[in-house]
Amino acid sequence: MHQDAHEFLNFLLNELVDILEKEEAAKSDPESSSPSEKTANGPTNGLANGVRKEPLVTWVHKNFQGILTNETRCLRCETVTARDETFFDLSLDIEQNSSITSCLKNFSSTETLNAEDKFFCDKCCSLQEAQKRMKIKKSPHTLVIHLKRFKYIEQLGRYKKLSYRVVFPLELKLSNTAEDADIEYSLFAVVVHVGSGPNHGHYVSLVKSHNHWLFFDDENVEMIDESAVQTFFGSAQEYSSNTDHGYILFYESLGAGSNKS
Repeated sequence: MHQDAHEFLNFLLNELVDILEKEEAAKSDPESSSPSEKTANGPTNGLANGVRKEPLVTWVHKNFQGILTNETRCLRCETVTARDETFFDLSLDIEQNSSITSCLKNFSSTETLNAEDKFFCDKCCSLQEAQKRMKIKKSPHTLVIHLKRFKYIEQLGRYKKLSYRVVFPLELKLSNTAEDADIEYSLFAVVVHVGSGPNHGHYVSLVKSHNHWLFFDDENVEMIDESAVQTFFGSAQEYSSNTDHGYILFYESLGAGSNKS
């Protein structure tokens, strides 16, 4: 059975948060070691003896958690409704011969809500046409980008792997996506899916350590040249013998703490 690396990453991070919360709860109250209630990608603590406890911020949150804000502007009264949500990774739709920058731009592009998708405006007390936009309010220290390479094709009645060529740069700016447009990231790891379909294949990874790129394939580890990273962008043509495609990208914020390189 082929397991999805992105699903495993989410399971791993949330499981780590659970373990850390249980350990902290056991320290503060040895008789009660149940973890705090947790929303997807972030903790929320209930009441303890009538006093609301501050949510536990683990090293997982400090490294991986960011905040997205979903802004909806009513086109009648111009009122903006903003809703924040936490995230551990960004899942991006991809297109053929595109780049991470263009994928992020599409992620944060303005969408018009009309016809059957009208927005209920609290100020107007009715359904109204509106514009919706998603952007990063707080950028994480480690930005994890998941490329949505597995897409359900209705005509086929099954999932298909998209081998699209998506360029991911070694240095990345979030100019069109984040409130802090000046923040810069450096690529330090890539999870690569090897295989032509979603139900079978193999995972390998590239990791930058001490200014050198390493290629991991199960127990085999070898040093590779930095230029080799671009061979995992994807295929410019739909039918290609190259089935090694970048799937999950790990970027580290520059100037924030120690650098992996």
